[in-house]
Amino acid sequence: MFDMLYIGLPFLMFFLFFGVGIIGTLFWIWMLIDCATKEPSSGNDKLIWILIIIFTHLLGALIYFLVRRPKRILEFGE
Repeated sequence: MFDMLYIGLPFLMFFLFFGVGIIGTLFWIWMLIDCATKEPSSGNDKLIWILIIIFTHLLGALIYFLVRRPKRILEFGE
């Protein structure tokens, strides 16, 4: 029984981290594309958000998704 635990646990951990990495990267790409295509080009806002998303990866994408995106949708409807 413990042999299965020693074999199964590393595979589970590998697939868990691999899955989170893939999903996080896809979310990051989605937010980067969303910002680049739908953010209005007023001033340097678009450039700053793109740089934040690029350099902070998942954290920047989450901040954009939770803070800026809802505000942009309310203001501009996109």
